[in-house]
Amino acid sequence: MTENSGHREHREYSERDVQREVTELQGQSATAARLFDIRRIIGGLFVLYGVIVTITGLTDSDAAIDKAQGVNINLWTGLGMLALGVFFLVWLKLRPVAPPTPDESAE
Repeated sequence: MTENSGHREHREYSERDVQREVTELQGQSATAARLFDIRRIIGGLFVLYGVIVTITGLTDSDAAIDKAQGVNINLWTGLGMLALGVFFLVWLKLRPVAPPTPDESAE
């Protein structure tokens, strides 16, 4: 009898229960995909570093600019990094990750 008691713990699931569970898991999967989209990570880092380098470029001394042959390299690099970061974030906003579609064979 003790061998059969382990098998009796399995619960019968209705089609509705299974469908609800699949829907919940699909929602969690889509949320995780949006959260860990590489465009969000790259865009966020470029914006962060772009702000830091731009501020450095705005506060550079004349000696630092002369060292770079008269070009405020920190300012231009920071602005370029900001532009690239904003590009990635706008791309993410305009073309979000599509939620996964269930396979035809799973139905």
